[in-house]
Amino acid sequence: MIPQTDRSASVLGIAAEVLEIESNAVKRLVERLDGDFVRAVDMILACRGRVVVSGMGKSGHVARKIASTLASTGTPAFFVHPGEASHGDLGMITKEDVFVALSNSGESAELLAIVPLVKRQGAKLISMTGNPSSSLGLESDVHLDTGVDKEACPLGLAPTASTTATLAMGDALAVTLLVERGFSAEDFAFSHPGGSLGIRLLTHVSDIMRRDEAVPFVSENGFLIDALLEMSRKGMGMTAIVDDERRVTGIYTDGDLRRTLEEAVDFRKTPVSSVMTRNPKTIAPNRLAAEAVQVMEQFRITQILVVDEEERLIGALNMHDLLRAKVI
Repeated sequence: MIPQTDRSASVLGIAAEVLEIESNAVKRLVERLDGDFVRAVDMILACRGRVVVSGMGKSGHVARKIASTLASTGTPAFFVHPGEASHGDLGMITKEDVFVALSNSGESAELLAIVPLVKRQGAKLISMTGNPSSSLGLESDVHLDTGVDKEACPLGLAPTASTTATLAMGDALAVTLLVERGFSAEDFAFSHPGGSLGIRLLTHVSDIMRRDEAVPFVSENGFLIDALLEMSRKGMGMTAIVDDERRVTGIYTDGDLRRTLEEAVDFRKTPVSSVMTRNPKTIAPNRLAAEAVQVMEQFRITQILVVDEEERLIGALNMHDLLRAKVI
């Protein structure tokens, strides 16, 4: 029996070798980026239909992921199984589409069987293979070389480094297209409306801010006792201080109250303007709620006032509001 310490070293050594082989395979792709990659990008940008991605076996699983990444980053795409394409699904492909075929050997029989039909339809063909001289590589309008020196599998049989390299090339293609299209975070959110990602990217301050009577504020001409009563009534741990036209001139918070208590002032006679914090952080209602979180974290505050373009108070937010909305 191998001692546990020796076995641990052996296990970690195998894992490290796999990761090194696969990371090197990805690094080698950089050397092969050339005019064909640019042509592939231009071909997809000019596409008036959809990008159809296909592959068999492990390449098929990678193809599904590439299609999904393209679709979620501004390039309409879907996966077609080459076997199913031979039995009716080929009807999904039109002359307006770009067909992306994945095969490490470039000799996948299922793909080669439908390539002539894809080209007959008039669709453009991009291939990703480990052999530019393969049947699939030679038939393609554009070929992207994803070949690797060796697989991470010690038997040289299981697709490992080759699938990692192909996946990385697909990501490079998708991200380049994203940048070329000027695809924004908000565009991304529209294709990811579910879950926390969609909430963070689609929720605006105006969607969750407190409004009207729920917003604490007192006149800058008032006294400290007025601010304390308003803070107690509205339960936000602060109150805005405004002028006669409701423009924000300051804020009075729980932190300000603690500092005021140390000075032993008369709450009924002390003008609130003399103890308030001037130039408080504010945000516009059309900003993303996630931006409000960023400001609050940056300046270590737990509340923020919402103002219009003329600095008039129209709402307020605190961390509890953002937590309830699941923005954080």
